[in-house]
Amino acid sequence: MHSANLPPDLRVALDRLAHGMSRKALAERAAAQSRHYRAGGGSRVIAGADDALAYAFARMPATYAAAIAVFDALRKALPEFEPRSILDVGAGPGTAAFATAQLFERLADFRLIDANASWRELALTLLRAADCAPLREASYREGDALALLTAAAPADLVIASYMAGEIPDRDLPRFTQALWAATAGALAVIEPGTPAGYGRIMRMRDELIAAGAHVAAPCPHARACPLRAPDWCHFAQRLPRSRDHLRVKRAEVPFEDERFSYVVVSRGAVRPIEARVLAPPRISKSAASAKLCTESGVAIDTAARRDGDAYARRKSWRWGDSVAR
Repeated sequence: MHSANLPPDLRVALDRLAHGMSRKALAERAAAQSRHYRAGGGSRVIAGADDALAYAFARMPATYAAAIAVFDALRKALPEFEPRSILDVGAGPGTAAFATAQLFERLADFRLIDANASWRELALTLLRAADCAPLREASYREGDALALLTAAAPADLVIASYMAGEIPDRDLPRFTQALWAATAGALAVIEPGTPAGYGRIMRMRDELIAAGAHVAAPCPHARACPLRAPDWCHFAQRLPRSRDHLRVKRAEVPFEDERFSYVVVSRGAVRPIEARVLAPPRISKSAASAKLCTESGVAIDTAARRDGDAYARRKSWRWGDSVAR
C-alpha cells in the first residue's frame, strides 16, 4: 500500500496558500460546507477561493487517502495496466490526479474536468507547484461534465471520484455511459461509504456490466451484490491528521477513517480474485474470522489458532484486502 498521506509538494502548496489565514475562519467555512453536504447539497457551496481552500484543508487528506486505496486495488487487479493518460471527471482540487501520479509512473497526460471555477483555480495553483512535470502541464476544463465528456478524447484511465452524487438520479445512466465511452482502458468510480453512495455505485456497476465492462475490483464476480440492507459494501482508509487538519476539522482524535465505496471496471479481461475482506477481521485467542465476498456469495471464514498458518494468514488480513482462502 502506498502512503495515504498527502505528498510533500501538495502539503507545501496548501500551506503556502493558507499562510497568514485564520485557521478559525477556515474551520468555520469547512463546518458550514460539511453541514451543506450532509443535507444533500453539492459543490455549489464552494463559491470562492477561501471556500475551496477550506474544503481542501478539511477534506482533501481523506479523499486522497481513499483514492490511494482504490488505485492500489486497481493495480493489484490489473497488474499489467500502465496508463499513459487520465481523465478526471469532477476533479475538484485535483485530488485524484495527485494520487494517480504517485502510483502510475508512466502517466504523461492529465486532463481534468469540473463545473466549479473555484475548484479549477485552486487545482491549477496546486498542480503548477507539483514536483511531477506532467502534473504541472495538466489541462483543466471548466464546464458541464456530461457535455465535456461527450466531446472528450478517450483516456486510458477515467476517474469519477466523489462526483456521481452531484448528478441527478435521472441522469446517472447517461453519465455512466458517457464515462464508459471515454474509457480506453479502466474506469474507477469512488463515492462516500454511505448506503446512498453504495447505491449509486451499484447502479453504475449494473449499467457498466450491461455495456460489456469487466469488474476488476472490489468484487470477485460480476453478479448482483449479495449484501442485503441494512448491510452495504464499503471500506475504510485510516489517515493521520496534521495539526492544521485537526484545527480546521475541530477534532481531537489524531486520525480519521475515511469510509468509501467504489468500483473499478476494465475493457480487457481481468484476473478474478478469490475473495475480498468486507469488514475488519475478528481476532481472538482461539480463532481468527473474516467476512468475505466470494464467487459464491458472502461467507464467514474462520481458522482456529491451532491451525497455525491458516490462523496467522487470516490474522494478517485487512479490511478491503483481496485474499486467497
